[in-house]
Amino acid sequence: MSAFTVSSLAALATVVVAAGVLRSRIYAVFAAVILGLHTVVSVGLFPLVQGLGPVLWWAQAAVFVQYGMLIFPRLRPVIYRGLITVPGLWFAAGTLLALPWSVAATLGYTPVGVWIPFLAAAIGVWQSSTTVREVVDLRLDRDPVDGLRRVQKQTGTGERPLRLVQITDPHLGPFMSVSRLRDIAQRAVEQDPDLVLLTGDFYTMEGKGTPGALSQALAPLQAMEGRVFACMGNHDHEAPDQVAAELAAVGVRLLIDQAQVVQTGAGPVQVVGLDHVWRDRAARHGATLAAWPRQPGAFRLVLLHDPGAFKHLPEGEADLALSGHTHGGHVGLVSLGLAWTSVNALTGLPDHGLWGHGTNRMYVHKGTGHYGFPLRVGVPAEESVLRVWGPAT
Repeated sequence: MSAFTVSSLAALATVVVAAGVLRSRIYAVFAAVILGLHTVVSVGLFPLVQGLGPVLWWAQAAVFVQYGMLIFPRLRPVIYRGLITVPGLWFAAGTLLALPWSVAATLGYTPVGVWIPFLAAAIGVWQSSTTVREVVDLRLDRDPVDGLRRVQKQTGTGERPLRLVQITDPHLGPFMSVSRLRDIAQRAVEQDPDLVLLTGDFYTMEGKGTPGALSQALAPLQAMEGRVFACMGNHDHEAPDQVAAELAAVGVRLLIDQAQVVQTGAGPVQVVGLDHVWRDRAARHGATLAAWPRQPGAFRLVLLHDPGAFKHLPEGEADLALSGHTHGGHVGLVSLGLAWTSVNALTGLPDHGLWGHGTNRMYVHKGTGHYGFPLRVGVPAEESVLRVWGPAT
């Protein structure tokens, strides 16, 4: 057994035991699954990449230090992210992408191109650290759509559009610092949209360990008080009081199964914020929408963190729903101009772009940040202005 294998197994055991003793059983199980898979694949790859020498050992150590330090979650300084977080998550992502190469090596083959997944992961570091700024035009209609499917975006003309900026899934943490999110919020204000909509998942495991970080990051939105609304994402339920207090501190109206009508330059808009729930979605969301009926002449805008719940909305209740959660599909071919992503392929969830179900329409934002799989790969983060034309605008 190689020294690399022995040290990796020892690091795995150390992190899992420490996680169980010093943090929680849940985190210990999480670390065991994530690091266990990483260890198996990386050990299988070792014969193919051992020529990297010190770089390999440094990257492997960074993986275990990164997950070990999550036992004490908080936002880390730039130097830590540069020396530990980025190399560790790059190697963890590249290793997972290299699973086919690891299997081949374990079976005694010598596969070629082992550098490919690690190059993809390096591209992912860049895509996880930047956002693509764009203007997205959406002309909405009420033509019925059979089932749930992606619909073509059409450029609007004529009357003034409703201008929206959506910020979703910033996930303050390894790749989303306070200063980076603050810059994104400042640019949103400078666009002078009619509304800024925040569709959840503000913190990560690291971020929620630094109280006040979210209110610092979103402070520029105070300049638009009365025009900024938010809903809860699944991760926000890990620290609901903290999220609610910090949003309120910067003048963001958090709508939890509530609605509010706001006047805009494109006419009245009724903003409905649906809470994130995993069970009984049809009943829960149906009851909320019935309790807050359509207002005559107002565009009905629904904030819905998880696009998987879109199909459960009653017919005709959403001129436009805004969702996130999928991080655009996270790993895919969007950067190559293709719609395919791993999220949609594996789960069938709407991953990005405009979708229809009956007469309801939904725009799935590719996400401001990300969480889960270590890096975005082939699916850039989004920083867009939505120009919306529709029957009620």
